[in-house]
Amino acid sequence: MTTKGISGLLIETHNWGKSVAFWKERGFELEFETDHHSGQLRHPAGGPYIFIAERPPQQELKVTLALAVESAAMFHAPHAGKVVQPFMKAHWGAMEMILGDPDGREVGIHAPLEGRHSQQAK
Repeated sequence: MTTKGISGLLIETHNWGKSVAFWKERGFELEFETDHHSGQLRHPAGGPYIFIAERPPQQELKVTLALAVESAAMFHAPHAGKVVQPFMKAHWGAMEMILGDPDGREVGIHAPLEGRHSQQAK
């Protein structure tokens, strides 16, 4: 099974407030904010969501692509790369697999929980 394309990006930051302000000035709107300096933004013109998460100053920051799939059970990891983490239930109510691309970058594969259809996976 192939993916449905890029559904979102996880962007880590050392300063939640400044990062949100930066993206809002680019036209993105805050959809929701958690109580631990993270939240999701989306552009009204469409496209992938951006999930910004604050990390401690000593932690190296990364950007991770999120690809949507219809079903965790039907998805098979590609041969060119490796499974860093098999599908597991994520705290936001979806299934997530982490793949390593051939260069070692992480890519999140997101699927709805069995029996549920996710707006992000559509």
